[in-house]
Amino acid sequence: MLRICRSRNIKSTIKYSNHGCTRRADNPQFIAENILDRKFTADKPNEKWLTDVTEFRWYDENNDKHKVYLSAILDLYDRRIVTHVISDRNDNPLVFDTFDQAIAANPGASPLCHSDRGFQYTNRIFHQKLEAVSITQSMSRVAKCIDNGPMEGFWGILKRERYYGKRFRSREELVKMIEEYIRYYNYKRYQRRLGVLTPMEKHQSYFLAA
Repeated sequence: MLRICRSRNIKSTIKYSNHGCTRRADNPQFIAENILDRKFTADKPNEKWLTDVTEFRWYDENNDKHKVYLSAILDLYDRRIVTHVISDRNDNPLVFDTFDQAIAANPGASPLCHSDRGFQYTNRIFHQKLEAVSITQSMSRVAKCIDNGPMEGFWGILKRERYYGKRFRSREELVKMIEEYIRYYNYKRYQRRLGVLTPMEKHQSYFLAA
């Protein structure tokens, strides 16, 4: 089997530990209870959203390392990526812009919004943004990544299928990969848990059945 894989240039992908890039606030302005409580199913779209930030590296011609950060929101009903934002900085605007885009794309939505205790999510302004559109905030417990399991799982899928084992030589190349993968994931990647549908097919089937 190893000989066949080598002859066809087939390589296995190692599943690396995901240490994330979350920075907990030294003095959090708001802490929410873990209302989601690992109930990772939903009865309809925009009932439960998960959100998080992860990082990717790219290298320039001098082999200097640079980073970009991806913030995304995942819907637990259809596992689609509701929206995402890519930035060179892991800061409050990255998370705030992600949330603003999600609300603009889903007017009237008031899901439970679950995150870890990263400094952006414990910021008072972020909490006020959620309250302004009647969204309830939920947070993982300290050092319990599994409390945000499906979001962490999406990061793992993306990185195993398109990132690990590759070396990106420009920001443009890396951003293009991320953008194209999220479109592929939403519209073309079938999932057994969704009844062998893509996230967008699952999303649309809800409204066709209504």
